[in-house]
Amino acid sequence: MQAALGLARRALGDVAPNPAVGCVLVRAGRVVGRGWTQPGGRPHAETEALARAGEAARGATAYLSLEPCAHEGKTPPCVDALIEAGIGRAVVAVEDPDPRVAGKGIARLAGAGVKLGLGVAAEAAADLNAGFFLRIREGRPLVTLKTATTLDGRIATREGESEWITGERARQLSHYFRATHDAILVGAGTVGVDNPMLTCRLDGFESRKPVRIVVDSRLRLPLTSKLVATAGQIPTWVVAREDVDGERLHAFEDCGVEVLGMPPDKNGYPDIGEMMQEFGRRGLTRVLLEGGGHLAAALFAHGLIDRIAWFRAPAVMGGDGIPAATAFGVDRLADMPTFVRRETRTVGGDQLEIYVRRQ
Repeated sequence: MQAALGLARRALGDVAPNPAVGCVLVRAGRVVGRGWTQPGGRPHAETEALARAGEAARGATAYLSLEPCAHEGKTPPCVDALIEAGIGRAVVAVEDPDPRVAGKGIARLAGAGVKLGLGVAAEAAADLNAGFFLRIREGRPLVTLKTATTLDGRIATREGESEWITGERARQLSHYFRATHDAILVGAGTVGVDNPMLTCRLDGFESRKPVRIVVDSRLRLPLTSKLVATAGQIPTWVVAREDVDGERLHAFEDCGVEVLGMPPDKNGYPDIGEMMQEFGRRGLTRVLLEGGGHLAAALFAHGLIDRIAWFRAPAVMGGDGIPAATAFGVDRLADMPTFVRRETRTVGGDQLEIYVRRQ
């Protein structure tokens, strides 16, 4: 099962709106087939593994990181393919919460006489597809804040200088995070200061092109910015108020940018909750928030940051620096969003801490 989970991780960031699934077929103590969800979500992991196994799949045990699909879509149900291949046993990590599946795949296997093992590495499997599960249950993607700061939580000097607070190895790992997410989200202020490309520049992952998303209420981004100028080659969305100037809107669209109009909240900004629901409707399951401080604060305030990947450099900037999150109305300790630290590791000369939201 650990091998199946490892295969599934290969697909993260490349299969939305589908889950990332791994499948390992074992017969007589030997692996006869392996598969994982392919780019765009098809073929599925089970189909890939069965194709590699051929006749060796008959009587084999299938280790599945997620319950096999049981509904007709663009491909036939994987559960039927497993049954037709003659597998003798299926070990399933976790049930698929999609209402079209939700136990039906397991029931069909049992009905066909396939022996079952359920719940093996269930927690790890659910964690791997937490974004897919969240979209099914709440209609929105999982959001991970990735930030690189000093020890005192500063992302830039008061003049806006931020290149580079952390070292080369931390920056390489940041590109891996981009590769395993469906979209990268930033605020207009970050684009105005850094003029980033927001692409994945990591050996072996050059084909990954997560959607680049900018929150820009009034479409003030320069049309000459790198994001707008390359929107014809890389999917680029700008989240704005639904009442933005029509002429400006058409100028962005002519450049290849897709503008998502949102109703304004009480402060006049695009409604964050509705924005996340729209991301879910568009199939996003994993969003990487890269800044800036105002956008991070807004998502914290709405309880929409699920995980944090926090790189800390061994340096102190002081109160003049720009914080990772600006003020968002915490008056009491009980009002703070709280997280559980899952992992700490050294990355070059920096430290990486991984947190998950406390339930």
